[in-house]
Amino acid sequence: MRNRMLRSFVSAFLIGAICVACSRQDEAEKVRLLIAKGAALAEAHDIPGLLQLASRDVRASPLDLDRMGIKGVLWRTFNYYGQLKVLYPRPVVEMKDNGHEASAQFPFLIVRKERVIPGLESLRSDPMAWIEAIGETADLYHLRLSLTNQDGKWLVNRADLERFTGMGFE
Repeated sequence: MRNRMLRSFVSAFLIGAICVACSRQDEAEKVRLLIAKGAALAEAHDIPGLLQLASRDVRASPLDLDRMGIKGVLWRTFNYYGQLKVLYPRPVVEMKDNGHEASAQFPFLIVRKERVIPGLESLRSDPMAWIEAIGETADLYHLRLSLTNQDGKWLVNRADLERFTGMGFE
């Protein structure tokens, strides 16, 4: 009887652990989809759409910008580049234990839409090789996002942007 109870407990524990792991993977994928949506909105120059992906109290550095400051930087960026593409490898996403917070980080680059950089897609799963392939041929950045889950929807709460200087990130 005791062995049967122990096996039942172990089985229930393993099933629970698998469910939690799958749930975290699902939530991490939701964060990656939010990032992909953000990239598509940036390519479309959709500033209001981008701000809908952020919490009301979002902050962005290096200038500690609020929503209005972020809006101004996006407007200037879109005017500088014109039609653009946002390219990035698969973001690294970490889910916090509380299930309501996450972080994501990834390098990305902004290029004018007509620019082609061969071989990048094949390096999507290897961020370091991706960065090496870019070299100093594009405007390369590293983005760290802090996200919060509000009413089942992931939103960016903080964005920390670093520009690649050729010697590394600032």
